[in-house]
Amino acid sequence: MARILITGSTEGIGRAAAVSLLDDGHDIVVHARNDGRLEVLDELVSRGARPIVGDLADPDQVGDLGDQAAGMGPLDAVIHNAGVIDGAALLPVNVVAPYLLTESVRATRLIYLSSSMHRGGRPDVGDADWSGGSKTVSYSDSKLLVTVLMAAVARRRPDVVSHAVDPGWVPTRMGGPSASDDLALGHVTQAWLATTNDLSALVSGGYWHHQRRQTPHPAVNDEAFQDELLAALAEHTGVTLTP
Repeated sequence: MARILITGSTEGIGRAAAVSLLDDGHDIVVHARNDGRLEVLDELVSRGARPIVGDLADPDQVGDLGDQAAGMGPLDAVIHNAGVIDGAALLPVNVVAPYLLTESVRATRLIYLSSSMHRGGRPDVGDADWSGGSKTVSYSDSKLLVTVLMAAVARRRPDVVSHAVDPGWVPTRMGGPSASDDLALGHVTQAWLATTNDLSALVSGGYWHHQRRQTPHPAVNDEAFQDELLAALAEHTGVTLTP
């Protein structure tokens, strides 16, 4: 049995991952943005999932989330599932929050939600407004940056298995009703990476789609850009990613 935190688990593929992992007997920590969303998790909590609450757009609440998660005991895996598709919160939610939680919530496996759209992102942090005061990046940019974060963690923490996943364009609230991929498959790779002993999944630094490694944007494995991203995040947050 593994203990696994899933951010953004009130709906969509985050909730599907929680249900699947609960079905398999794992100890799941689920996350809601605020107290008003907690009741959505009642069914999962009745099955043994434990909830934590905090808005990933607010760094102070992200810090509190880290404390709540730490109070649950050692974690085996974190699935950084939560994300937004547009607006000024793109960087705070899609990149800054996973960065802060990577430092504050230690686990042996880390899975970051990416997207095939990351290939259209710009490898540039020069004008990024990390605070979310204004929108300075696209969704594609944010997904490129979180995928670069995954690779930086894989390089800097050799004792951790770090991966990114493209779940496909699935018909969730974020993906919309026109999405063409199978919703039933959207969570499968993340849940598998969090628990499997398959040797291919234990080699860190992969970008995955439907349980197969894919080739990401070239910037993902650019160590100089990884370091540039980490330096920018450390300067903004005051938190340095430790080995």
